[in-house]
Amino acid sequence: MNIETLLDILPDNYSPSDRESIIRAYEFAEKAHRGQKRASGEPYITHCVAVAGIIAELKMPPSAVIASLLHDTVEDTYVTLDIIRKEFNDDIANLVDGVTKLTNLPRVSRGDQHPEETMANSDDGYDLDSKNDAAVLMNQKSRTRDLKNETLRKTFIALGEDIRIVLIKLADRLHNMRTLHYMPEAKRKRIAQETLDIFAPLANRLGIWQIKGELEDLAFHYVDPEKYIDIAEKIEELNIDRDRQIKDIMARIKTILDQAGIKSEIKGRPKHIYSIYKKMLQKNKPLEMLRDLRGIRLIVSDIPACYTALGIIHTHWRPIPQEFDDYIAAPKDNFYQSIHTAIIYDDGKPLEVQIRTKDMDQSAEYGIAAHWKYKERGKNDESYEQRINWLRKMMEWRKDVSDPQEFVDSMKTDVFQDRVYVFTPKGDIIDLPSGSTPIDFAYHVHTEIGNRCRGAKINGKLVNLDYELKTGDQVDVLTSKQGGPSRDWLNINLGLVKTQRARMKIRQWFKRQDHDQNLTQGRLIFEREFKRLGLNQIDSHKIDEMARSFEFNDTDDFYVALGCGDLSISRIIKELSEIDKEEPLFQPLKPSDPLKTGNDITVLGIKGLLTTIGRCCNPAPGDEIIGYITRGRGATIHRKDCPNILRIRDNERLIKVAWGEPQQTYPVAIVVKAYDRQGLMSDISNVLKDENVNLIDISLKVTHNLAAFNLVVEVGDVNQLSRVLTRIENLPNIMEACRVKPG
Repeated sequence: MNIETLLDILPDNYSPSDRESIIRAYEFAEKAHRGQKRASGEPYITHCVAVAGIIAELKMPPSAVIASLLHDTVEDTYVTLDIIRKEFNDDIANLVDGVTKLTNLPRVSRGDQHPEETMANSDDGYDLDSKNDAAVLMNQKSRTRDLKNETLRKTFIALGEDIRIVLIKLADRLHNMRTLHYMPEAKRKRIAQETLDIFAPLANRLGIWQIKGELEDLAFHYVDPEKYIDIAEKIEELNIDRDRQIKDIMARIKTILDQAGIKSEIKGRPKHIYSIYKKMLQKNKPLEMLRDLRGIRLIVSDIPACYTALGIIHTHWRPIPQEFDDYIAAPKDNFYQSIHTAIIYDDGKPLEVQIRTKDMDQSAEYGIAAHWKYKERGKNDESYEQRINWLRKMMEWRKDVSDPQEFVDSMKTDVFQDRVYVFTPKGDIIDLPSGSTPIDFAYHVHTEIGNRCRGAKINGKLVNLDYELKTGDQVDVLTSKQGGPSRDWLNINLGLVKTQRARMKIRQWFKRQDHDQNLTQGRLIFEREFKRLGLNQIDSHKIDEMARSFEFNDTDDFYVALGCGDLSISRIIKELSEIDKEEPLFQPLKPSDPLKTGNDITVLGIKGLLTTIGRCCNPAPGDEIIGYITRGRGATIHRKDCPNILRIRDNERLIKVAWGEPQQTYPVAIVVKAYDRQGLMSDISNVLKDENVNLIDISLKVTHNLAAFNLVVEVGDVNQLSRVLTRIENLPNIMEACRVKPG
């Protein structure tokens, strides 16, 4: 795209003055980026114009198009924000500042970048010079990771401040994904995975299906090219007759609606490859058995016409049970509205039908951008304001989280995940992220109810506090008259609290406690965990170094942060597992032997099992595979997407397998002390199974109802060991679970 093409696609309501400002911004950016090239060899300005073109297609105001042209000038050229403010205005400067990656973190210098990877991808950060020693390299990688997470944190904070910033960021990522094939393979896969994890869910949360679908397909193509090509080829085969069928179906339905006096526009409904892949996994079916590969969209004049059209469709064709959703009466949490139904058409095959108004269709395609209309100053859009208020409420915790990694993780749980809708005892509806627990619910209702939560009833029955809420549950929180939250609630290994909103309020409670109490408690948590893991003692000098690595002035501040919950012990252990690779604190007896079987296939957790390759799908090295236990014949190895596997209902006979050598593991002796009860060993085994930990030896001694289990398990690192011990220790009747130090 060049400037002439950009000018051609600008919305008609842009004034001559707006167009002049856009041309001036282009000339300014072209001069600033002159001499810079992308990995493709094209002038860098082509990227800026392409991003501006995506923004123009979303019908955004001129300020957003201008900021898109300038969005990389401050980061990559001599231009400063003050220059932009002087040349344009404060609004443009604020937009550019919001999009740019400049933060207070140390910048990776241009000189540290590989020469073949010049400013090719504005979202990707810089590669580092591998000539430095391992410690320096690890530090640089950590800085780069923090810089990327800080970039994302800044982007998400903008969600509640100026949505134009986020939309420019999405357009920036979309064009980078369109040109990702110019990057090295490892980089392509990493950027694509980040797009699936962060940017596509962000577009989904904003309801911009047009961008979401393209981002997902582009990313899926690089993350799993074999599956992408396989699905694409099968769709192509099915499409040979489908296009003609869809045209005939559209003509028939159009005639029927016209006869009933319903004016309508009918479209074929494109299906994205990644959404088909997710549907295959969700429904456990091969592509050929999915019901919604064939679909149409009816666009009618108003809401009554939607329901009239639905009645006409159901009168002429039989609807498929459990395939009806009314998102007009009950919109999705991102304001999506439409009626979805599926029918058996004349040829005996399923047909999905979506029915909506023109406004609903625009909102579904462009989401929050559909409500940002180029209006005169002072004129408000109520629907837009509702969306912004919804986003702000969902992210009210965002400014209280300063750690970039924690912020990004919280976005994934609190904002990107699907939602569940539960009821209070009075019948009020509470909207929470999927996976939320009764404690998350309690803090959502009121901080004091959360602090004094001691139990919960779901639909009248007592449940554990780690129960995952489901849509339709009625939740009754049981509280004490006084007291506060438990520190265990902040332990992510226990899964008691899932939302950042609840974690933030729990930390605030502990922060209000006495400084000396938090200092003592933090030191106890630190020492207890080291003792439990059987780690080598760390001298005070190394503890000082650890405190500084977490940006604390001294060890006291480090312990206080740990005591009040600002710093989690799991995060410290995770950092230790990185240190462990260079200066072993974790000293197992010896590396365990891989559990290899024939055909270079590893059966995880089972020794000596016969394996054979399934003839139905003939998996090859590199395919994702799974094993199916066949009575008397060991395990048959299939591709995970094999139709025969997807049809299986008896999941008990499926086992995890892998090609070649498994991850290196180490035998570790642990002791579990408990009050004996029926099913205790089964519960411990389930924890080991969930964590993919192999049990290689066990002995049990019971004395006066006190049981001592001596186990030898295979773990990969100290981080995994910590998770296993924490989960075992929190089983009913367990008094203690700790590692037995070698020797």
